[in-house]
Amino acid sequence: MQPYHGVDFYRLDEFLSEEERSVRDTVRNFVEQRFMPAVRAHHAAGTLPREIGPQLGELGLLGPSVQGPGCAGLSATLYGLICRELERGDSGLRSFASVQGSLVMWPISVYGTEAQQRRWLPELAAGRSIGCFGLTEVGHGSDPGGMETVAARDGADWILTGNKMWITNANHADIALIWARTPEGIGGFLVERDRRGFSTAPVRGKWSLRASDTGELVLDAVRVPDANRLPGARGLRAPLSCLNEARYGIAWGAVGAAAECYRVALEYALARQQFKRPIASFQLVQAKLVDMLTEITKGQTLAHQLGRLKDRGINETPLVSLAKRNNVAMALEVARAAREILGAAGITDEWPVGRHLTNLESVKTYEGTHEIHTLIVGAEITGLPAYRG
Repeated sequence: MQPYHGVDFYRLDEFLSEEERSVRDTVRNFVEQRFMPAVRAHHAAGTLPREIGPQLGELGLLGPSVQGPGCAGLSATLYGLICRELERGDSGLRSFASVQGSLVMWPISVYGTEAQQRRWLPELAAGRSIGCFGLTEVGHGSDPGGMETVAARDGADWILTGNKMWITNANHADIALIWARTPEGIGGFLVERDRRGFSTAPVRGKWSLRASDTGELVLDAVRVPDANRLPGARGLRAPLSCLNEARYGIAWGAVGAAAECYRVALEYALARQQFKRPIASFQLVQAKLVDMLTEITKGQTLAHQLGRLKDRGINETPLVSLAKRNNVAMALEVARAAREILGAAGITDEWPVGRHLTNLESVKTYEGTHEIHTLIVGAEITGLPAYRG
């Protein structure tokens, strides 16, 4: 494999600061030298090594833009660049970091108490503790407001009962942020793994995100003190705001997956000989490559501008939805085109294209489906929400 210098046809990297370039290169080197050599075996085994947490934590890649004890408090653009490089390795790797940072650390920093922040943020930032985000249920994916998990008051404590499904980091998590229905509305609760009545189970037989820990959370009358409740998290807006942070990272990450597929397809097309010439010399192959590069460049531009807006304090949900919707769909089409260029080789694990292709099918669905983001943007531009009865 040739040294990777990124896909940057429109020279967007020229607008990066010295710090942004340095962090990008650090993540890129980690992915190439420490993660990529191992991901093929983990994909085949359906595992993600627990030690990935401390490794990412050592580099400051967990919750890098979160404000709080033990956190770096970097820019949103830097967080985006980190997600892009991580997902070039695998969507499972970026998912791990996204859940840890955007879905666990960020809500603790925004909605939690000082005691909760001091207890958990340094541990999560270092990767010594792993967190998961319990929102989705079997019957409530795109409609989280219909959740059936409940939290009932019992003196100074809360009793949590319910099930959460399709939870990233479920089986490795030391702490779970559980969203449950309370008499006052939806609230968030920190549940430690060793609480009686709390258990997890892995999802078996996945075709996608195999190098990722996905599981079910079971809460059988789990008792937690009121000190474990996030006091600032009131109503459905709280978990949805967390999802907005994660979707931002996905909009960048998908560009990384697409860039890796394009790199592999280009190198393969230049090396693969048919009819005594490289297939890259054929018009139809060149057309595919140009289309791939064009769409990646458009997706990069979206992500970069979204990052700069977020750094200016502009963090509107429809902006994030448009970028997540576009960039994941784009990456999926790029992966499919790359598979076509590789031919039969594209369906083997010798090449990363098939792995990215199946991963992106899941990424298109989680953190809000393509259709949900279509309706979010549609409501913004028309003023008419089509997803309400």
